Amino acid sequence: MKFLKKLFKFLIIFFGLLIAVLYITDTDYLIKAVRTIYMKGHTTAYLEDYKEFDNQTIDISTPQPWPNHINYNSVKETSGLKSINTATGTIAFVIIKNDSIWFENYYDGFNEDSKSNSFSMAKSYVSGLMQKAIEDGYIKSLNQPVCDFLPAFCDGKAAKMTVGDLSSMSSGTNWDEAYYSPLSITTRAYFDDDLAKVMNGLKMDTDPGKSFKYASGDTQMLAMVIEKASGKKLYDYFEDSFWKPLGAENSTLWQVDSEDHDLVKAYCCIASNAKDFARYGKLFKNHGKWNGKQILDSAFVAKSVKPRFIDNPQYGYGWWLASFDEKEVFYMRGHLGQYVIVIPEDNVIVVRLGHSIEKSNPDVDPHSADFYSLLTEAYEMLN
Repeated sequence: MKFLKKLFKFLIIFFGLLIAVLYITDTDYLIKAVRTIYMKGHTTAYLEDYKEFDNQTIDISTPQPWPNHINYNSVKETSGLKSINTATGTIAFVIIKNDSIWFENYYDGFNEDSKSNSFSMAKSYVSGLMQKAIEDGYIKSLNQPVCDFLPAFCDGKAAKMTVGDLSSMSSGTNWDEAYYSPLSITTRAYFDDDLAKVMNGLKMDTDPGKSFKYASGDTQMLAMVIEKASGKKLYDYFEDSFWKPLGAENSTLWQVDSEDHDLVKAYCCIASNAKDFARYGKLFKNHGKWNGKQILDSAFVAKSVKPRFIDNPQYGYGWWLASFDEKEVFYMRGHLGQYVIVIPEDNVIVVRLGHSIEKSNPDVDPHSADFYSLLTEAYEMLN
């Protein structure tokens, strides 16, 4: 008993000192990381982690349900697709043909209305909100300096950084896209309760606007620019600009850093479902029009889905770019294999949400191995 008392006292002192060190070294965000992720049995963000964070609700207006295709669910998953789904934990797989639901299925206890984390698919929405801010007169153009909105980026190389550089992932900052390192800025940004402070501490590595480097921080800075320019909270602007006009059937949630600071995690973390995510793909497939109404400038839509940098043809403005079977493809992509894939030539959209995905070597191919496999199986079903 005496030993246990001493051990208990030691543990209290040890953990007290540990917590004090974390606060002194400004790494106390790790406490939240341990509580919300690691103690839940995960090593990184996961599909339903939005329940562990502060969120803001994005409401719907008049729902516009997707029509079912004449051949709705007439074909079952291929054996190859079943294998992928089992191996990677797919929770939703939807094929949309000619703006109608051709196939849909849900797995692992999820259904058509179940919410799950978008992860980086949110980046495509933020890029679109940048264009809305330009059309609404809040931002002059893609070439307007970030310094006009964020004073922390007015010196040296940062002074040359433009709004368009943020949308095209070419800020030149020292952001480190490391998901599994507890001390990376990516991890800090996910758990810190003052995200603006984290972003304003970024430094410059290279001249902005010269080359592509995938950096979630670019999208987060872009969101801060949009909020400063418009005077609106990003989640409200998103609701008014896209969620309601595109006829979403379910309200959604967007994670914020804390109740006090109320800044959205703009590079990720919209909790929604496959068919509501797909609406944004349809908007871009149809050149910014929705049911005959121009929601987003068609010239910007065309620019978004073309590479900005010739030597990095895989990314435009907020969209990943690829080719499949000699067809041009653009798509939204999230950390664990969240996809809204658009093949305009065939008027097809493929949506996949899930727990994991087979990674590729980004030095060889920036698109995951399963990205191609999912499309192969979807087309086998369609054909």
